[in-house]
Amino acid sequence: MAKKKGDEFEEKILDVDASMQGTIAFKDPVNLRINGSFEGKLDTRGNLTIGENARVKASIKGDRIIVAGRVSGDITASESVSLIAPAYVEGNIVTPRFSVEEGSVIEGQISMKNVPSSSDAPDVFLTLKDVSQYLEVEAKVVEEWARSGKIPARQEGGNWVFQKSAIDRWIQEQNARV
Repeated sequence: MAKKKGDEFEEKILDVDASMQGTIAFKDPVNLRINGSFEGKLDTRGNLTIGENARVKASIKGDRIIVAGRVSGDITASESVSLIAPAYVEGNIVTPRFSVEEGSVIEGQISMKNVPSSSDAPDVFLTLKDVSQYLEVEAKVVEEWARSGKIPARQEGGNWVFQKSAIDRWIQEQNARV
C-alpha cells in the first residue's frame, strides 16, 4: 500500500542486492529492483527491474518488467517488457508491449499478445472504511477525495463504493507524479 504523507504518496520500493533463492510473490503493486542473484520464481505486481549486475534464473511474471542484467527463464508481462543493454535473456517473452535497446541479446521467442493479469479477475468493490484502511488514511479524508472527484468512486444508496482495480490504478498514477 502507499502510505499517506501530506497530500502525496510514498512509493514502496524493495531493492534486493543479495543472493536469494525461492519464490517472491506480491499481490499488491510494488517497485522491486534486483541487483544481486536470484533463483526460483518471481510473481510481481507493479514494476520489476533486473539491474545490470543481476543474475536471475527464474520464471518471471509481472506487470512492467525492465531487464538490464542476465535472465535465464521465461518472462510474462501483462503490460510491458523493456530490455536495456547489456541485457541478456535466455527464455521466451510474452507481453503486449516490447522494447529492446541495441546491445541487448535474446535467445528465445517473443510473443506480443495481451496477457491476462491478476487484475483481470472479477473486480472487488470496497467500502469507504475498506479504502481508508487500504490507503492508511482517515475515512473523512477519503470521503472528501471522493466528493471532490480526486479518487475514483461512486455513490450507491447513499454510500461510497470503490472499485479496487480503479483504486490500484489511481495509486500508480499518484506514484508516477511523485
